[in-house]
Amino acid sequence: MSAFQGTKMNPTKFHKSQFKFYALLIPLAVFMALPIVYIIFHAFKPIDELFAYPPRFFVQKPTLQNFKDLFTQTNSTGVPMIRYLFNSIIVTITVVVLTVLISTMAGYALSKKEFKLKKAIFEINTLALMFVPAAVAIPRYLLIEKLGLINTFWVHIFPLLAMPIGLFLVKQFIDQIPNELIEAAKMDGASDFQIFIRIIVPLVKPAMATIAILSFQLVWNSVESSTLYVNDEGLKTFAFYMSTLASQATGNNVAGQGMAAAASLIMFLPNLIIFIILQSKVMNTMAHSGIK
Repeated sequence: MSAFQGTKMNPTKFHKSQFKFYALLIPLAVFMALPIVYIIFHAFKPIDELFAYPPRFFVQKPTLQNFKDLFTQTNSTGVPMIRYLFNSIIVTITVVVLTVLISTMAGYALSKKEFKLKKAIFEINTLALMFVPAAVAIPRYLLIEKLGLINTFWVHIFPLLAMPIGLFLVKQFIDQIPNELIEAAKMDGASDFQIFIRIIVPLVKPAMATIAILSFQLVWNSVESSTLYVNDEGLKTFAFYMSTLASQATGNNVAGQGMAAAASLIMFLPNLIIFIILQSKVMNTMAHSGIK
């Protein structure tokens, strides 16, 4: 037995040499978690703690009054809150499913298929990553108006289906799949659809989970479509409703600060839960997509 074999460490067993990593990572993790902890505690603060000086990070006398006031305020509106929530759930599910499907199919075509303008299309998609939504707001509005989507339910869905970062991640991930695997499937008589469903999809699940998270965060928190494209109050989303309600309450009374804190927590929690569930998939995607 060699000297190296005699001192080989078990990767699953803690060793004192790992202390230096924990000494750096644990304080960093705590520091990055502070905003999340603050959002949670802030929503349960009573009025006197919300306006305390100096500001308090942790809540001392937690209360649910902020949430009670928020839901009481919803009773005074013409459209029930459940309608806004229903709109957001339907829009979010539809956009997430279609975005994952479109990005995965397009990524497969750009990675493993040969056709004209293939490189040009991918370059255009990469170039689109440089533009923030505000830069294309006016052209997007003109296009939506020409399509006749103003003040319709579809205006929440169609503009968000184009996701350049999703296509980029999937394409880079699929590039790691050996071409020999696909060629072997073709020799066995598999069609493109069978290759996509039975080979590509199982191997790119981490990338699909990442796209789902990014798409969910984009749709769930979006107020652009409800603000710019929709006039009918019954077609607007939960994010728009909560932001409007919280801003109105903040301007009307002191208790509105508590309602705004409660609304922020309600909007934030779904994003946190989904990321916690799928975060391992995100890390796997970043490791195989060329993003360092």
